[in-house]
Amino acid sequence: MSPLDVRPAGSPDAEFIRSCLTEHFTSTFVALHDELIDASALPNLIAWSGTTPAGLLSYRSALRPASAGNRDSASDDRAGRPAATEWEIVAIATDLPGRGVGTALIDALRDRARAARVPLLWLVTTNNNTNALRFYQRKGFDLVRIDRGAVDRARLRKPSMPTHVDGIPMRHEIELEMVVDPV
Repeated sequence: MSPLDVRPAGSPDAEFIRSCLTEHFTSTFVALHDELIDASALPNLIAWSGTTPAGLLSYRSALRPASAGNRDSASDDRAGRPAATEWEIVAIATDLPGRGVGTALIDALRDRARAARVPLLWLVTTNNNTNALRFYQRKGFDLVRIDRGAVDRARLRKPSMPTHVDGIPMRHEIELEMVVDPV
């Protein structure tokens, strides 16, 4: 495999973004924390292997949703930082698992966050996504919250979501976060 180059997506990348999101998430809409988010409309980073797109990461500056008792409001996180200074990873997908594409995308976003002085990255995955949970923790993300039944609720808005993956019921969202080391 060629060395990976990660760069921001441009308008010529729209078809790759649409097809990649549809392949991995059944549409460009990703169901997270009781909302549907059009990941194709967000800033996207694309990892390239030579002239071939190898994966993408969609992200946004976002307020965290209020949650089951661990936050008084969505305006501040546990450390008192304004939530608007956080970036949420909405989607990450690769067709080449185990070849460094996910790592290259996370590293590129962390570098962008450092340059923009964004102190925290966070994301949500599902309880059945054990490979992703291992990957994110190896990359420096910490588990911070579980939202029981969130996927069951999301399935009401996005019925195409599977009920089981690899024999595991897909029912809950797990939130992870990474503190971005300052420059």
